[in-house]
Amino acid sequence: MKAYTEYLFFNTSSLRELIHITTDLQDILEKSRITEGLMLISAMHITAGIIVNDNESGLHKDIWNWLQELAPKGFDYNHHRTGETNGDAHLKRILVHHQAIIPVTGGALDLGPWERVFYAEFDGGRRKRVVVKVIGE
Repeated sequence: MKAYTEYLFFNTSSLRELIHITTDLQDILEKSRITEGLMLISAMHITAGIIVNDNESGLHKDIWNWLQELAPKGFDYNHHRTGETNGDAHLKRILVHHQAIIPVTGGALDLGPWERVFYAEFDGGRRKRVVVKVIGE
């Protein structure tokens, strides 16, 4: 079994962003030379996550609205009593989760016909990273 690790870096310009990374992941997979196995994609920040879903703008708006409803920005979170102001971003990360595992089959990401992978940022405006680890043969 082989393993290959690479990092993606983002300089987010706003508090929340959804960055399409499927093409970047396929490029990493090709560099790994692994054709059968698994790819782990993990956001390395406590206010970011990984989403696998459709690349459709209406759905993206629905996701942001849903997350804002469940973990509204501006709410008086206990976390804010420590001097922080991003309690909602931590909760949004829990809702979408911080990582995804994608099967690798025949040298390609084995995604459904409409599935794409996104880095979801909930407290941006600075440099962020994602670890990508491919394991297999």
